Amino acid sequence: MGFWVITGRLVLAFVLGGLVGWEREYEEKPAGLRTLILVSIGSALFVLVTQAVIATAASGNAAGVDSLRIVAGVAQGVGFLGAGTIFTSRGTVHGLTTAAAIWAMSAVGVACGFGAWQMALVGTALTFVALRVLGPLSVRIGGGGQNSRGNSSAPASAISSSSGISSSSSSGAAGGRGAPPNDR
Repeated sequence: MGFWVITGRLVLAFVLGGLVGWEREYEEKPAGLRTLILVSIGSALFVLVTQAVIATAASGNAAGVDSLRIVAGVAQGVGFLGAGTIFTSRGTVHGLTTAAAIWAMSAVGVACGFGAWQMALVGTALTFVALRVLGPLSVRIGGGGQNSRGNSSAPASAISSSSGISSSSSSGAAGGRGAPPNDR
């Protein structure tokens, strides 16, 4: 794979991650422009490095297995990053949409890394629409599980019991940081 192909894939990951990151930044969410750019570029880099190693090793059938492993590793690692944006406050869960945006942008980065630019563009466009159009729309059509500010109003006990997160340890007040800003 040539230098310009690698550069093009990384620049595409940068631009698409930046588009959704800008939206999160505009809404003053904890994971914004730089975070989503880094997630998208990092995901693309993991794929590109894996492809380079496979090309060097030329181990035949192992190529498909190794590519699948790296995609699984990216999804799992970014899941931990996203989990850091989810917290409970006064019995309400916040940060789920930002966590989902981080996860979606990692998939866009993986698509850029594999050279699937059509998938990356459509994935970014749909993610952007979900954040910019459907957020305000869900409030207008009856809340859609969100209060008037667009924050998730799911009871903390419902999410805590299924995810293993303790509402007392994830309240956002630990560590002297104070509660993070609300999220849609």
